[in-house]
Amino acid sequence: MTPDRSAGLLETARALADGACTSRALVERTLARIEATQPSLNAFRIVRTEAALAEAEAADKELAAGVRKPLLGVPVAVKDDMDVAGEPTAFGCEGEWPAVAEDGEAVRRLRAAGAVIVGKTNTCEFGQWPFTEGPAFGATRNPWNPEHTPGGSSGGSAAAVAAGLVPAALGSDGAGSVRIPASWTHLIGIKPQRGRISTWPRGESFQGITVNGTLARTVADAALLLDAAAGNHERDPHRPPAIDASGAVGREPGRLRIALSLKPPFTALPARLQPEVRRQVLQLAETISGLGHAVEEADPPYGQIGLTFIPRATVGLAERVGDAPFPALLDRRTRDAARLGRLLGGAPLRAARRAEAVLHRRIGGFFESYDVVLAPTTAAPPPRIGAMLPLSGFATDRAMIAACPYAWPWNVLGWPGVNVPAGFVGGGLPVGAQLLGPAGSEPLLISLAAQLEAELRWHEAWPPGRAVTDSPAA
Repeated sequence: MTPDRSAGLLETARALADGACTSRALVERTLARIEATQPSLNAFRIVRTEAALAEAEAADKELAAGVRKPLLGVPVAVKDDMDVAGEPTAFGCEGEWPAVAEDGEAVRRLRAAGAVIVGKTNTCEFGQWPFTEGPAFGATRNPWNPEHTPGGSSGGSAAAVAAGLVPAALGSDGAGSVRIPASWTHLIGIKPQRGRISTWPRGESFQGITVNGTLARTVADAALLLDAAAGNHERDPHRPPAIDASGAVGREPGRLRIALSLKPPFTALPARLQPEVRRQVLQLAETISGLGHAVEEADPPYGQIGLTFIPRATVGLAERVGDAPFPALLDRRTRDAARLGRLLGGAPLRAARRAEAVLHRRIGGFFESYDVVLAPTTAAPPPRIGAMLPLSGFATDRAMIAACPYAWPWNVLGWPGVNVPAGFVGGGLPVGAQLLGPAGSEPLLISLAAQLEAELRWHEAWPPGRAVTDSPAA
């Protein structure tokens, strides 16, 4: 029997390996769900119907021959900033972009694990904003409330997983772009250590602040996708020691020292944690304490970390804009930010890059007293569709920082973080919390997240009024 859309990555992979279903039937049903929800959720930029069915048939032949791979025949999605051979990588931009010749390294590794890439998910222009809207593709909507955004910039991947269209998806995170949409769609979102999942053909994406990560409904599924996608191209500049993310899921984390950090890192613009989000994060902290961990309020010594983020982000954007085939079609805010990046590309960028080692030492010292930081993922629930799209550049920055002031420092550091669901606020809107750790701490964070999941069972909640049924005709 073909698994229904509540089946996760692990369950689906086992059903295929056991012969309970075929990849062809599974992918056909997945494509039908995607087609049925495109008018309402609009999660996908590209749907690879013919290619995915061909890949599914090839997977079925391997399965029949006794071949076993971690994701053999399982449908997954990737964000539209990742190269998939034969498809354009428009990264949220307008215009006819050329098809790329080769898979990016992360996609290559997913294929090596046997995954079937059913499509590329929507993202805002060059992944800059915490919403997934734009003239290139319209608005991607939140399965929990279609009047609201699923977040960004990995909003298409988050919407696809939250709605049960695919069991898991890859996204990317340059200032929270995996963790923010995960928090706003009630998912696990893993932002791994820099270099854990390759961003090749760009050895450093956005001057090293952007990494690829995973979105799934359960910790085990997010960890399995991380293991499948992890690894490096031979020319990658960042090559952290390998980890076993899936092995960490069933391991007890031990008694941990948790720093509850509710104060937003310093920015030049105001940010305030909304009371309803604060309540949910505090409730999660109580649950963690009840599991035997020591929780106390303490804030990492961020200092002026924001001064190192802006040069890297804007220079990275300028590099992307320089490669765009149709720069005149880009959002005015994009062009303005790229202009700033061209101004900051010399001494300011070099200073920002040098500062990372200082930050590692200073904030790393904080982890001599604590094992994990627990912080809100966002300061607010997801905004309404259209709320940020028409704003000026300054107004957009102000709105972004007000809603999402917590995630970006870990992009400067390059260290791992995991979003976990923290419950719901007014109108049934999901919010999340981050588990943050030092370099290479994914196994510890995953172990703690799995312990929380076993207690809270957040994966059992589904969006109301689910938009499709399990009938391919829906």
